[in-house]
Amino acid sequence: MQLSADDVSVLTAILAQAAQTEILPRFKSLQDGDVRMKTSVFDPVTEADEAAERAISAAIRSRWPGALIVGEEATAADPSLLTQLADAELAFVVDPIDGTRNFVAGLPLFGVMAAAIVRGTIVAGIIHDPICGDTAHALKGQGAWMSRPGQDPRRLHVAQPAPVSRMEAFAGTNYLPEPLRARVLTNLPKLGSFNWLRCSAHEYRTASAGFCHVLLYNRLMPWDHAPGWLIHQEAGGYSAHFDGSAYVPAHTSGGLICAPDAASWQAVRDALIG
Repeated sequence: MQLSADDVSVLTAILAQAAQTEILPRFKSLQDGDVRMKTSVFDPVTEADEAAERAISAAIRSRWPGALIVGEEATAADPSLLTQLADAELAFVVDPIDGTRNFVAGLPLFGVMAAAIVRGTIVAGIIHDPICGDTAHALKGQGAWMSRPGQDPRRLHVAQPAPVSRMEAFAGTNYLPEPLRARVLTNLPKLGSFNWLRCSAHEYRTASAGFCHVLLYNRLMPWDHAPGWLIHQEAGGYSAHFDGSAYVPAHTSGGLICAPDAASWQAVRDALIG
């Protein structure tokens, strides 16, 4: 089964509608009872997350009856959903608000993400920015694009390769195990610059548009990475686990480095991990 460009447009509209009706009205309007912690103080969930995921899931079920939906908040309640992802004929992973910590803090740096997966292969990825109203999207084999209402889509391309000392990176080191975390933190100054946005949605968008070279992650929940991974790949990028093996959405560990090409990936891996 292959999704079409029309399917991507429909899924984009579903995410944008949820952003308008469930997310933006709650932005900077959350009350104390609207936020709670899941696994730790670094893992909040809000009324906006849950309402948006319900709306997105209902719309997906209406358009694609019988599809498996693996939403971040639904999976928190039923972890067995993750085990069904690899073999599902058609599945959608959904992150209703990526960057929830930024959302709670009133920072306008969060996104709404979804990916379509057919028998374990990511075939479509979408990252919508509710604040700017634009959407990065990709369909397997058809490139990556940035779309804004009323404008022609713009093709996305990753950055040109550069020496390690001139590479810019977003590095999410908080989930790295020790002693690997200490090693990576020690080696990050070998890069030209490094930051972290607490929002993989915008990190993938930035890398896919050519405005940074490297992404580094350890914890790989599919709703955080499947949409952006495909967009980055279709924008010409290269990625692999820390051991060089290929990323698939059923993998939730093993780390991930995204770079402009295979040689850049190897150079970054050697510089940061050894």
